[in-house]
Amino acid sequence: MSRSESSLRGLALGDAFGQTWFAPEGDLRRRRVAPAPWPWTDDTAMALALFRVLREHGAVNQDALAAEFAATYTAEPHRGYGATMHDVLAAIHSGQSWRDVARRQFDGQGSWGNGAAMRVAPLGAWFADDLDELVVQAGKSAGVTHAHSEAITGAVAVAVATALGVRGVAGVDLLGEVVSRLPESEVRAGLVRAGRIRFDTDSRNAGGTLGTGRRISAVDTVPFALWCAARHLDNLVEALWATAAAGGDVDTTCAIVGGVVAARTGLDYVPREWLESCEPLPPFS
Repeated sequence: MSRSESSLRGLALGDAFGQTWFAPEGDLRRRRVAPAPWPWTDDTAMALALFRVLREHGAVNQDALAAEFAATYTAEPHRGYGATMHDVLAAIHSGQSWRDVARRQFDGQGSWGNGAAMRVAPLGAWFADDLDELVVQAGKSAGVTHAHSEAITGAVAVAVATALGVRGVAGVDLLGEVVSRLPESEVRAGLVRAGRIRFDTDSRNAGGTLGTGRRISAVDTVPFALWCAARHLDNLVEALWATAAAGGDVDTTCAIVGGVVAARTGLDYVPREWLESCEPLPPFS
Protein backbone atom coordinates (compact mmCIF):
# COMPACT_ATOMS: atom_id res chain seq x y z
CA MET A 1 0.00 0.00 0.00
CA SER A 2 2.81 2.45 0.80
CA ARG A 3 4.28 2.30 -2.71
CA SER A 4 0.79 2.63 -4.20
CA GLU A 5 0.15 5.68 -2.04
CA SER A 6 3.51 7.15 -3.12
CA SER A 7 2.47 6.60 -6.73
CA LEU A 8 -0.85 8.33 -6.08
CA ARG A 9 0.85 11.31 -4.48
CA GLY A 10 3.30 11.54 -7.34
CA LEU A 11 0.45 11.33 -9.82
CA ALA A 12 -1.38 14.18 -8.06
CA LEU A 13 1.77 16.29 -7.96
CA GLY A 14 2.41 15.69 -11.65
CA ASP A 15 -1.20 16.45 -12.50
CA ALA A 16 -1.19 19.71 -10.53
CA PHE A 17 2.24 20.69 -11.86
CA GLY A 18 1.20 20.00 -15.44
CA GLN A 19 -2.15 21.75 -15.06
CA THR A 20 -0.34 24.82 -13.74
CA TRP A 21 2.21 24.79 -16.55
CA PHE A 22 -0.10 25.49 -19.45
CA ALA A 23 2.28 28.40 -19.90
CA PRO A 24 4.50 29.86 -22.63
CA GLU A 25 7.27 27.46 -23.49
CA GLY A 26 9.88 30.07 -22.62
CA ASP A 27 8.72 30.02 -18.99
CA LEU A 28 9.27 26.29 -18.92
CA ARG A 29 12.82 26.66 -20.22
CA ARG A 30 13.56 29.21 -17.49
CA ARG A 31 11.97 26.94 -14.90
CA ARG A 32 9.93 29.55 -13.13
CA VAL A 33 7.86 27.96 -10.40
CA ALA A 34 4.25 29.03 -10.68
CA PRO A 35 2.54 30.56 -7.63
CA ALA A 36 0.32 28.41 -5.44
CA PRO A 37 -2.15 26.88 -5.40
CA TRP A 38 -1.65 24.16 -7.99
CA PRO A 39 -5.04 22.42 -8.39
CA TRP A 40 -5.26 18.86 -9.59
CA THR A 41 -7.79 17.64 -12.15
CA ASP A 42 -9.91 14.65 -13.11
CA ASP A 43 -6.69 12.63 -13.49
CA THR A 44 -6.20 12.68 -9.73
CA ALA A 45 -9.90 12.50 -8.91
CA MET A 46 -10.23 9.22 -10.82
CA ALA A 47 -6.95 7.85 -9.45
CA LEU A 48 -8.25 8.53 -5.94
CA ALA A 49 -11.43 6.61 -6.76
CA LEU A 50 -9.39 3.66 -8.03
CA PHE A 51 -7.15 3.75 -4.96
CA ARG A 52 -10.17 3.70 -2.65
CA VAL A 53 -11.54 0.61 -4.39
CA LEU A 54 -8.18 -1.14 -4.12
CA ARG A 55 -8.04 -0.36 -0.40
CA GLU A 56 -11.55 -1.66 0.17
CA HIS A 57 -11.54 -4.72 -2.07
CA GLY A 58 -7.87 -5.55 -2.60
CA ALA A 59 -8.50 -5.76 -6.34
CA VAL A 60 -10.62 -4.12 -9.03
CA ASN A 61 -14.32 -4.68 -8.37
CA GLN A 62 -15.69 -3.14 -11.53
CA ASP A 63 -19.17 -2.41 -10.21
CA ALA A 64 -17.70 -0.69 -7.15
CA LEU A 65 -15.22 1.21 -9.32
CA ALA A 66 -17.96 2.44 -11.65
CA ALA A 67 -19.99 3.64 -8.68
CA GLU A 68 -16.93 5.34 -7.17
CA PHE A 69 -16.10 7.09 -10.45
CA ALA A 70 -19.68 8.30 -10.82
CA ALA A 71 -19.89 9.54 -7.23
CA THR A 72 -16.54 11.31 -7.52
CA TYR A 73 -17.64 13.00 -10.74
CA THR A 74 -21.02 14.03 -9.36
CA ALA A 75 -19.41 15.60 -6.29
CA GLU A 76 -16.91 17.66 -8.34
CA PRO A 77 -17.80 17.75 -12.04
CA HIS A 78 -15.63 20.85 -12.54
CA ARG A 79 -12.34 18.92 -12.33
CA GLY A 80 -11.71 19.08 -16.09
CA TYR A 81 -13.34 15.89 -17.32
CA GLY A 82 -13.47 15.48 -21.08
CA ALA A 83 -16.78 15.66 -22.89
CA THR A 84 -16.99 11.89 -23.31
CA MET A 85 -16.38 11.24 -19.61
CA HIS A 86 -19.04 13.81 -18.68
CA ASP A 87 -21.50 11.70 -20.66
CA VAL A 88 -20.20 8.34 -19.42
CA LEU A 89 -20.09 9.20 -15.73
CA ALA A 90 -23.39 11.05 -15.72
CA ALA A 91 -25.03 8.04 -17.37
CA ILE A 92 -23.53 5.63 -14.83
CA HIS A 93 -24.67 7.90 -12.00
CA SER A 94 -28.19 7.83 -13.44
CA GLY A 95 -28.25 4.05 -13.05
CA GLN A 96 -27.23 2.85 -16.49
CA SER A 97 -24.93 -0.16 -16.75
CA TRP A 98 -21.27 0.82 -17.06
CA ARG A 99 -20.81 -2.00 -19.55
CA ASP A 100 -23.42 -0.59 -21.88
CA VAL A 101 -22.28 3.00 -21.41
CA ALA A 102 -18.60 2.27 -22.07
CA ARG A 103 -19.25 0.11 -25.12
CA ARG A 104 -21.58 2.50 -26.93
CA GLN A 105 -19.11 5.37 -27.08
CA PHE A 106 -17.87 6.39 -30.55
CA ASP A 107 -20.47 4.39 -32.45
CA GLY A 108 -19.86 1.23 -30.48
CA GLN A 109 -16.06 1.25 -30.64
CA GLY A 110 -15.60 2.54 -27.11
CA SER A 111 -13.30 5.37 -26.11
CA TRP A 112 -9.60 5.05 -26.88
CA GLY A 113 -8.80 8.15 -24.84
CA ASN A 114 -5.98 8.49 -22.34
CA GLY A 115 -8.21 8.58 -19.24
CA ALA A 116 -7.67 4.93 -18.29
CA ALA A 117 -3.89 5.34 -18.55
CA MET A 118 -3.71 8.59 -16.61
CA ARG A 119 -5.19 7.11 -13.41
CA VAL A 120 -3.69 3.61 -13.30
CA ALA A 121 -0.14 3.98 -11.95
CA PRO A 122 -1.13 3.35 -8.30
CA LEU A 123 -2.64 0.03 -9.40
CA GLY A 124 0.68 -0.86 -11.05
CA ALA A 125 2.45 -0.24 -7.76
CA TRP A 126 -0.21 -2.20 -5.86
CA PHE A 127 0.27 -5.35 -7.98
CA ALA A 128 4.00 -4.94 -8.63
CA ASP A 129 4.74 -8.39 -7.19
CA ASP A 130 2.52 -10.22 -9.70
CA LEU A 131 2.76 -8.89 -13.25
CA ASP A 132 0.32 -11.42 -14.68
CA GLU A 133 -2.37 -10.40 -12.22
CA LEU A 134 -1.47 -6.76 -12.76
CA VAL A 135 -2.27 -7.04 -16.47
CA VAL A 136 -5.69 -8.48 -15.66
CA GLN A 137 -6.45 -5.85 -13.03
CA ALA A 138 -5.28 -2.93 -15.17
CA GLY A 139 -7.50 -4.12 -18.00
CA LYS A 140 -10.47 -4.37 -15.67
CA SER A 141 -9.83 -0.87 -14.33
CA ALA A 142 -9.77 0.56 -17.84
CA GLY A 143 -12.82 -1.26 -19.13
CA VAL A 144 -15.21 0.46 -16.75
CA THR A 145 -14.99 3.65 -18.83
CA HIS A 146 -12.86 2.83 -21.89
CA ALA A 147 -13.91 -0.18 -23.95
CA HIS A 148 -11.53 0.34 -26.88
CA SER A 149 -8.58 -2.06 -26.94
CA GLU A 150 -6.05 0.77 -27.42
CA ALA A 151 -7.20 2.51 -24.24
CA ILE A 152 -7.01 -0.76 -22.34
CA THR A 153 -3.53 -1.46 -23.73
CA GLY A 154 -2.41 2.03 -22.75
CA ALA A 155 -3.55 1.46 -19.18
CA VAL A 156 -1.79 -1.89 -19.04
CA ALA A 157 1.40 -0.30 -20.36
CA VAL A 158 1.45 2.38 -17.65
CA ALA A 159 0.68 -0.12 -14.91
CA VAL A 160 3.40 -2.50 -16.07
CA ALA A 161 5.92 0.34 -16.33
CA THR A 162 5.11 1.39 -12.77
CA ALA A 163 5.58 -2.14 -11.46
CA LEU A 164 8.84 -2.65 -13.35
CA GLY A 165 10.22 0.58 -11.94
CA VAL A 166 9.39 -0.59 -8.42
CA ARG A 167 11.13 -3.88 -9.21
CA GLY A 168 14.35 -2.13 -10.27
CA VAL A 169 14.06 -2.16 -14.06
CA ALA A 170 15.03 1.15 -15.67
CA GLY A 171 15.82 2.95 -18.90
CA VAL A 172 15.44 1.31 -22.27
CA ASP A 173 15.10 -2.09 -20.57
CA LEU A 174 11.91 -0.89 -18.92
CA LEU A 175 10.42 0.17 -22.25
CA GLY A 176 11.40 -3.14 -23.82
CA GLU A 177 9.83 -5.19 -21.03
CA VAL A 178 6.62 -3.17 -21.25
CA VAL A 179 6.47 -3.85 -24.99
CA SER A 180 6.94 -7.58 -24.37
CA ARG A 181 3.74 -7.69 -22.28
CA LEU A 182 1.47 -5.86 -24.72
CA PRO A 183 -0.61 -7.20 -27.60
CA GLU A 184 -0.07 -5.95 -31.13
CA SER A 185 -1.52 -2.45 -31.13
CA GLU A 186 -0.78 1.16 -31.97
CA VAL A 187 0.20 1.78 -28.36
CA ARG A 188 2.72 -1.04 -28.55
CA ALA A 189 4.08 0.28 -31.86
CA GLY A 190 4.48 3.72 -30.29
CA LEU A 191 6.45 2.23 -27.41
CA VAL A 192 8.69 0.39 -29.85
CA ARG A 193 9.42 3.77 -31.47
CA ALA A 194 10.00 5.27 -28.03
CA GLY A 195 12.61 2.63 -27.28
CA ARG A 196 14.59 3.75 -30.31
CA ILE A 197 14.80 7.41 -29.24
CA ARG A 198 18.02 8.19 -27.38
CA PHE A 199 17.62 9.55 -23.87
CA ASP A 200 19.87 12.51 -24.68
CA THR A 201 17.22 13.69 -27.17
CA ASP A 202 15.39 16.88 -26.20
CA SER A 203 12.00 15.88 -24.80
CA ARG A 204 10.30 18.33 -27.15
CA ASN A 205 11.73 16.46 -30.13
CA ALA A 206 10.69 13.14 -28.62
CA GLY A 207 7.20 14.52 -28.11
CA GLY A 208 7.10 15.66 -31.71
CA THR A 209 7.81 12.09 -32.80
CA LEU A 210 5.64 10.21 -30.34
CA GLY A 211 2.83 12.69 -29.61
CA THR A 212 2.18 14.57 -26.40
CA GLY A 213 -1.50 13.85 -25.84
CA ARG A 214 -2.88 16.63 -28.02
CA ARG A 215 -5.29 14.10 -29.56
CA ILE A 216 -6.28 12.94 -26.05
CA SER A 217 -5.75 9.31 -27.07
CA ALA A 218 -3.78 6.53 -25.41
CA VAL A 219 -1.81 6.12 -28.64
CA ASP A 220 -0.82 9.79 -28.61
CA THR A 221 -0.01 9.94 -24.89
CA VAL A 222 1.37 6.76 -23.37
CA PRO A 223 4.55 6.24 -25.47
CA PHE A 224 5.86 9.74 -24.77
CA ALA A 225 4.93 9.68 -21.08
CA LEU A 226 6.67 6.35 -20.53
CA TRP A 227 9.74 7.53 -22.48
CA CYS A 228 9.97 10.53 -20.14
CA ALA A 229 9.50 8.33 -17.09
CA ALA A 230 12.11 5.79 -18.22
CA ARG A 231 14.54 8.62 -18.99
CA HIS A 232 14.30 10.09 -15.47
CA LEU A 233 13.16 7.14 -13.40
CA ASP A 234 15.19 8.18 -10.35
CA ASN A 235 14.48 11.91 -10.44
CA LEU A 236 10.84 12.97 -10.20
CA VAL A 237 11.54 16.68 -10.50
CA GLU A 238 13.59 16.34 -13.69
CA ALA A 239 11.02 13.92 -15.10
CA LEU A 240 8.22 16.46 -14.66
CA TRP A 241 10.20 19.35 -16.14
CA ALA A 242 11.11 17.28 -19.19
CA THR A 243 7.54 16.14 -19.68
CA ALA A 244 5.97 19.57 -19.30
CA ALA A 245 8.51 21.19 -21.63
CA ALA A 246 7.08 19.29 -24.61
CA GLY A 247 3.58 20.76 -24.19
CA GLY A 248 0.44 18.90 -25.22
CA ASP A 249 -1.96 17.42 -22.65
CA VAL A 250 0.50 18.38 -19.93
CA ASP A 251 -1.55 17.56 -16.85
CA THR A 252 -2.13 14.03 -18.13
CA THR A 253 1.40 13.30 -19.34
CA CYS A 254 2.81 14.67 -16.08
CA ALA A 255 0.28 12.68 -14.04
CA ILE A 256 1.37 9.47 -15.74
CA VAL A 257 5.04 10.28 -15.29
CA GLY A 258 4.55 11.35 -11.67
CA GLY A 259 2.71 8.14 -10.83
CA VAL A 260 5.31 5.90 -12.47
CA VAL A 261 8.39 7.62 -11.02
CA ALA A 262 7.08 8.28 -7.49
CA ALA A 263 6.21 4.62 -7.02
CA ARG A 264 9.96 4.01 -7.27
CA THR A 265 11.41 7.13 -5.62
CA GLY A 266 8.76 8.46 -3.26
CA LEU A 267 8.56 12.24 -2.85
CA ASP A 268 11.36 12.83 -0.34
CA TYR A 269 13.48 14.86 -2.75
CA VAL A 270 10.70 17.00 -4.20
CA PRO A 271 11.12 20.67 -3.18
CA ARG A 272 8.99 21.62 -0.20
CA GLU A 273 7.67 24.57 -2.18
CA TRP A 274 6.20 22.16 -4.72
CA LEU A 275 4.58 19.96 -2.11
CA GLU A 276 3.10 22.95 -0.30
CA SER A 277 1.84 24.44 -3.58
CA CYS A 278 0.07 21.27 -4.73
CA GLU A 279 -3.56 20.92 -3.69
CA PRO A 280 -3.61 18.35 -0.87
CA LEU A 281 -5.28 14.99 -1.27
CA PRO A 282 -8.34 14.23 0.85
CA PRO A 283 -8.04 11.69 3.69
CA PHE A 284 -8.04 8.12 2.46
CA SER A 285 -10.28 6.78 5.22
